[in-house]
Amino acid sequence: MTNPTTSAPTSAPEVRAERVTHSLVRDVELAGGAGTLALVTLDNGLDHTKPSTLGPEGMAELTARLTELQQRAGRGEIAAVAVTGKPYFLAAGADLLQVSTVTSHDQALELGRSGHAAYELLHTMGVPTFAFVNGLALGGGLEVALNCDYRTVASDAPALGLPETGLGLVPGWGGAYLVPRLVGIEKAVDVVLTRPAAQKPFKPAEAAKIGLVDELFEAADFLEQSILWASRVLRGEVEVPRRELDPQPVWDAVVAATRQRLDAVVAGSRPAPYRALDLLAAARTATREEAFAAEDEALADLIMSDEMRASVYAFQLVSSGKKPVGAPDKGLARPVTRVGIVGAGLMAAQIALLVSQRLGVPVVMRDLDAERVDKGLGFVRSTVEKLVGRGRMSPEAAARIVASVTGTTEIGEFATCDVVIEAVTEVMGLKKKVFAELEGIVSPETILATNTSALSVTEMAADLAHPERVVGIHFFNPVAQMPLVEVVKAERTSDEALATAFAITTKLRKTAVLVADRPGFVVNRLLVLVMGKVVEAIENGTSVEVADTALAPLGLPMPTFELFDLVGPAVGLHVLTSLREDLGDRFPTSPGLEKLVAEGTRVVLDRPAPGLPKPVDPAIQAVFGDALPAGAEGRHGTPVLDAAGVLDSVLTALTVEVGHMLDEGVVAGAQQIDLCMILGAGWGFHTGGITPYLDRAGYSAKVLGRRILPDGVANVPEAVA
Repeated sequence: MTNPTTSAPTSAPEVRAERVTHSLVRDVELAGGAGTLALVTLDNGLDHTKPSTLGPEGMAELTARLTELQQRAGRGEIAAVAVTGKPYFLAAGADLLQVSTVTSHDQALELGRSGHAAYELLHTMGVPTFAFVNGLALGGGLEVALNCDYRTVASDAPALGLPETGLGLVPGWGGAYLVPRLVGIEKAVDVVLTRPAAQKPFKPAEAAKIGLVDELFEAADFLEQSILWASRVLRGEVEVPRRELDPQPVWDAVVAATRQRLDAVVAGSRPAPYRALDLLAAARTATREEAFAAEDEALADLIMSDEMRASVYAFQLVSSGKKPVGAPDKGLARPVTRVGIVGAGLMAAQIALLVSQRLGVPVVMRDLDAERVDKGLGFVRSTVEKLVGRGRMSPEAAARIVASVTGTTEIGEFATCDVVIEAVTEVMGLKKKVFAELEGIVSPETILATNTSALSVTEMAADLAHPERVVGIHFFNPVAQMPLVEVVKAERTSDEALATAFAITTKLRKTAVLVADRPGFVVNRLLVLVMGKVVEAIENGTSVEVADTALAPLGLPMPTFELFDLVGPAVGLHVLTSLREDLGDRFPTSPGLEKLVAEGTRVVLDRPAPGLPKPVDPAIQAVFGDALPAGAEGRHGTPVLDAAGVLDSVLTALTVEVGHMLDEGVVAGAQQIDLCMILGAGWGFHTGGITPYLDRAGYSAKVLGRRILPDGVANVPEAVA
């Protein structure tokens, strides 16, 4: 179920007319006397920008067509039935926006039952059934194929998968039962739980390798080859093997290990993965009827959950992020034919590589000495070599990038650049000096961009003759993987500079959010506040282990100290200090953190197992002083917090800060804050970002005296719940 609308929600979702996907049937005579194949094509009659989805009317039509075909099969008129889709799509499942408007458990239950009723006809057709997966097949779209007897896939199909658990649901039209029986329980965990969590569907070759599909054919003549293959299957010339069920002990062991991993990573923060695992666990011994009834119940319960509604809201935000709110007219963007990067450190080299790869223009990095320049160029070279070795980049593309990214110690090399991005150390004086030097070298039309993560872009540009050319383009680390860019508008940033920044981020395939020039912008302001409040509790006497895991109910990507380790304690301390200077004592001090940074102490241990979080090193407790009993008087004169108290402190502080940010106009609205936290900080879809969680947990009402989002936008409406 993966096809929401693309406009950001500002009020409770309304029922929208269904885009009906029709089931078009034509007969095809098979080669070699194999008989007649009835080919069903799923097609909503719209262009490639509107995926075929299956709503109530479309599902009813599919049921009617398959029922007619079952009757024809009984009369011996057809030898097989196949299902395929319009160009580029088999089907993208159900329309999530429509699902999110369901108002009762019974109504939700019927959604599951109607899908099962339609797809069961593919299983009981009376003649062999085939799925010709010609394009994207997600959720209920892939489940169409899974319910068939045989499956082929086109080599250019963009994605196959069951993303439901990442969206607060379970595969509810047969997937949770059929996948483990088809590919084994271990691979089924990957299909149903691991891939959705990573938002990484299968490519056709991957799907064929694990057995989700039986044959892969080239796209150019995919349908013809699939029909020929079907005729060979019917004539007995091709036999498709099916694996035996995994032994019960193996099944149980995989389920137990997966449950342990869920407890460590998800920590009960959302129900969908657990419900899906329960379905997988039962799939070995349950009858088809029992399994499908259990899917119906799980799907209905989850449709009526706040987590699912928040997931739909989040999915809409991410989809709508391709059209940034507040961006100037695209036509104002300046042409970009050469890009300069000030600095050749890790961040600068990552930006240089991405710009060369995606913009396809020459890039020059400049640093103070040849050793630093060579190190930056070495990073670019070694990275593309690794990508070639993994088959993710062609040797030709790698050679072009290596040739197009050059290095220098001469600042004059920036004279012919259309855009120069500074990525030097986060020191205001240094950044101002860089821009002052650049302004005397580059042309009057050159855009000057800063990759600052928290400093004032307005102050950075204040002494320039043309401050209007300066704009913030804040990338997140690692640059290649992180999808968010905060585009910062300073007090005098021109529309041309802004438009150029948005044009660049679009070509880099990033989601850009327009933010005002306020301390920390969005992500760092909130993320560093979270880290600061956790450390503040430790300073007062809470043990490092308790504080580190206190935020587990939020289902964040990693515990607090692992996040510290990722961003670097020195960076975290620097941003925390600068935010305190700008925004006051809402951002706490931390002598213990200062000592950790000064001594270069490692703050986390190694992962206990792949996929599990890095635990905090308990040895760092000594830096903060001995842990005190929860409830006792702490070193700051306030009671020592337990895990629940730490979480309450963090959520209260976040609510206060979000209120300030909205009052300050840091972004256009709460939706942009949520989008930033989802894409820039890894907050799960099930949270909806940050504001739905604060609404749902009651902090908005308690702290701000009001909801942040309208009731029903990212939750089950109170009138329904």
